[in-house]
Amino acid sequence: MFGLGRGRGKRAEDVVEESAVEAEDVVERGPFDESEAPEDEVERLDLGSVRLPVPEGGQLQVEVDPSGPVRAVHLVTPVGRLTVSAFAAPRSGGLWDEVSGELAEQLRKDGARVHTEEGDWGLELVADSPKAALRFIGVDGPRWLLRGVAAGPAESAEDCAKLLCAVLDETIVVRGTDPMPVRTPLPIELPEAIQRHIQQAQQAEANGQTPQ
Repeated sequence: MFGLGRGRGKRAEDVVEESAVEAEDVVERGPFDESEAPEDEVERLDLGSVRLPVPEGGQLQVEVDPSGPVRAVHLVTPVGRLTVSAFAAPRSGGLWDEVSGELAEQLRKDGARVHTEEGDWGLELVADSPKAALRFIGVDGPRWLLRGVAAGPAESAEDCAKLLCAVLDETIVVRGTDPMPVRTPLPIELPEAIQRHIQQAQQAEANGQTPQ
């Protein structure tokens, strides 16, 4: 569990304090690369390529490809659904600028109204679609891109966006050293207990039973 908006209201003070201690190059906010992961007491769900804090009251929702691999992991909360995904990126960075432009174009083709806002990590996409209010946040890291999506009803869009920022702020990305084509999703690995639960549910469904 972690506190909503942890650190978001303290950053200005941190900058002042940081200027007084310039000798140390300390990363004070996330998302963090594995090499810069903080030693804190935040509980995170280890999904292999990302370690996510789970908001209080949040539930895990897993999308599994019929062939086996995990497509996506969502955090379902009282104010909306959060999705955090990591991708391979070039050393030069800047992948979010490309991806966000393509994403905005696709959303408009799908009938959504799209505009951009300046957020904590730069450009954010905000889209209003018939199904949900959406916000996309991208963070360029060392050879990775972390993308967060907040989706929910319009009346809770602001709270959902704040919660997404809080989750991203505490997320750790594990890129690994293997070479990967740019934009390749970093693999998701489920904890053994969750994997076993999914397998049991799939087996029960195959046998015509109601999953427990």
